[in-house]
Amino acid sequence: MIDVAKISGLGSFEKETEKLDEYNSRDLYKVQTDGKAFLVVNKNTIELRTDNKLGNLLTEKYESVMQSRYFGRGGIEIVSSADQLKPSELDDLIRLSYNLTAKL
Repeated sequence: MIDVAKISGLGSFEKETEKLDEYNSRDLYKVQTDGKAFLVVNKNTIELRTDNKLGNLLTEKYESVMQSRYFGRGGIEIVSSADQLKPSELDDLIRLSYNLTAKL
């Protein structure tokens, strides 16, 4: 799926696995300095922080992009199996999410 360690331009971060129930878990990637999540990797989706204008544009352009359940209106959720976004676009979105989160 996503190898966050290979994305250039990210500062230090930590990965935490959160068990949701007996069968499901999700990985939270957090900015190391403040512990705030910038990326959530679920079984079939990824969620990341973005600004409202970009989030609205992406939800209109791609059927696999919707408002994030984790971040709410401040983020998007992408169905990872749809492969509508190019890997470089996804890397850019993760980098943006990291930078927005680090500024909070």
